[in-house]
Amino acid sequence: MKNCSEFTYSAIAILLAICLTFLSPDGLGQTQLILVATGSTMLAPLYTLWGNEYQRVHPGTQLHYLPVGTSESANRILSGVGDLGGGDAPIPEQQLKEAKHAVMELPTVLVGIAVFYKLPGSPTGIRLTGPLLANIYLGKTTSWSDREIARLNPDIKLPDLAIKVLHRTDGKGSNYIFSDFLSKVSPEFLTKVGTNVSPKWPVGAAFSRCQDLLANAAETSGAIGYAELRCGEKSGLGIAQIRNAAGRFVKASTKSISDVAVSMESKMKEDFRISLTNAPGKESYPIASFSWFYVPVDPQDLQRSAAVKEFLSWVYGSGQEIAQAQSYTTLPASVLERVRAKVAALH
Repeated sequence: MKNCSEFTYSAIAILLAICLTFLSPDGLGQTQLILVATGSTMLAPLYTLWGNEYQRVHPGTQLHYLPVGTSESANRILSGVGDLGGGDAPIPEQQLKEAKHAVMELPTVLVGIAVFYKLPGSPTGIRLTGPLLANIYLGKTTSWSDREIARLNPDIKLPDLAIKVLHRTDGKGSNYIFSDFLSKVSPEFLTKVGTNVSPKWPVGAAFSRCQDLLANAAETSGAIGYAELRCGEKSGLGIAQIRNAAGRFVKASTKSISDVAVSMESKMKEDFRISLTNAPGKESYPIASFSWFYVPVDPQDLQRSAAVKEFLSWVYGSGQEIAQAQSYTTLPASVLERVRAKVAALH
């Protein structure tokens, strides 16, 4: 009997090979092309919505989105499986060089990784720094009554309570963004853990989905964890203010995440793979990044490739408006212009 991963792989292969034929209301056959996209679980709600809205205005094309995770999506698209990939981390350079199929990475929206916590009395706006977070995730800072936490939060009565560390399982884009930030602000974290979609966390409990992590945090006094902002905004958990590169404590929001891209605009040029964590802007939220589409450069099927290009053209037009209406942080105008030019140049 096939295991789950084998079944999913087979399902993708089947979907890639077929076009479905439906009868239109007037009795005439209408061919529908199914595009298969694998990607991160973090942005699954947005990418699924994009697929549904695109099909509504382009009924001849359907996008089938499989949320397999950032790392697995990259592996599949680089091996030629799927029409489009999606992830919350740039593909490692070595992996790109060794891949059977060339891939272009295009930013889709900006995401912010918020730090959530559960404490008695539900104190709001606890202040934390990158080095302190690094020590917590290294297992060095173990109590909410720690001297450094108390120093940063003199007006909050902190409990003498153990910190219960929560993190994501391997292959997740949120791991990459969070560990990238911690690696920038803590030499020790960089040496012992580093930036990775699959960090070797010294402490903590792992959760595959952000919803599961947040649900556990809500039931665990003393818990701390990280998740995409929109995933946990309505969880009822406290959201920490994080000190940015300018020395200000900032809470994750659409505005503070958007400021990240604006502050890094001059450094981006044509390289969208640039790290955005701990950006220099005064109001920038420091744990933020692009999310990307992984797009095959050399088409194996011209019809499917043309359909992908049409879908991407829509994503960077109407799709951005839809994302903004859903409170996602969309691409700045200058970045969007350059992305559109890259899409137009696709075969």
